[in-house]
Amino acid sequence: MNREKITLTGAQETMLATLYGRALDSRAPNPILNDTEAARAIDRVDYDFGKTGVKATTAAGVALRAKTLDDWTREFLAAHQEATVLHLACGLDTRIHRLEPAPSVRWFDVDYPDVIELRERLLRKPAADYRMISASVTDEGWLDQVPDDRPTVAVFEGLTMYLEKEDGKRLIQRITGRFPSGQLLFDVYGTIGIKMQKFVPAVRNAGATLHWGIDDPHELEGWHQGLKCVDSLRSVDMPGLEQMPASGRVGMWMTAHTPVLRDVGRILRYTF
Repeated sequence: MNREKITLTGAQETMLATLYGRALDSRAPNPILNDTEAARAIDRVDYDFGKTGVKATTAAGVALRAKTLDDWTREFLAAHQEATVLHLACGLDTRIHRLEPAPSVRWFDVDYPDVIELRERLLRKPAADYRMISASVTDEGWLDQVPDDRPTVAVFEGLTMYLEKEDGKRLIQRITGRFPSGQLLFDVYGTIGIKMQKFVPAVRNAGATLHWGIDDPHELEGWHQGLKCVDSLRSVDMPGLEQMPASGRVGMWMTAHTPVLRDVGRILRYTF
C-alpha cells in the first residue's frame, strides 16, 4: 500500500492528533465513537503519530467530544429532514461517514485547499449530497457557494481556539446573517486553556498557537439578533465520562474540583 507523506505544519498538523485519537478509540475493547474510517485513514498515512502525545485516555476524550457534536448534529437533522450542514475546518474528520445523512441533506466540508486535496486522497467519497469547498473559513467569499434556502447547522470542532476573536466573531455573524435559521455547534477553550496551551503535546509539537478563549458563552449572543446559547457543557461534564479509562476519570474529577481549571474547555450549542 502506498502511504501518504504528511507535510502539514502548525494548526493544520494538529488535525492528525484528533484523527489518531478517533482511530485509537475505534480499536479499544469498548469504543466510544467506533470511527472505523479514521482507523482506515491512519493506516494510509506516513507520519509519526507518537508526536501527537495521544494515548488511550486522550483518545477517549477526543471521542467523547466528537460524539457530543455528532449527537447534536443528528438531533438537528432529525428535526430538519431537508437541511444544510456546514462542517467548518473539517480537517480529516470523518463526521459525514459516521452520521451517514439522508440524501435530502446538503453537506459541505470546508478547509484549506491542501487539506481538501488530502481528504480526497485518504477518505472514501460519501454517498450523500456532498461537496467540498477549498478555502480558509475566515475568507469572505466561500459562503457565497452555499445556498441560503434551508435551515443550517454549522459544526466546527477544534477551530475557535486557533482564531483571533475578531475573526471568530465575523465568521459567526456571516453564518447567522446568511441563513434563515439554524444552530452553531462547536468547542472552545477558556482563557485558562489558552494560557496552558504549551502543556498540550499536539499543539506544542506542531508549533501551533492558540489565541481565542471564551469564558462567557452568553457574550456571543450579542453578536447577532436571535442568537441564543442553549447548551454549555464543560469538558469535565461531557456525557459518557464513565467510559474513559480509570486514569482519565480521575483526571477529569480532579479538574472538575479545581476551580481555576474546571472551565478549561466547553462544548457549546447555539440556536439562531
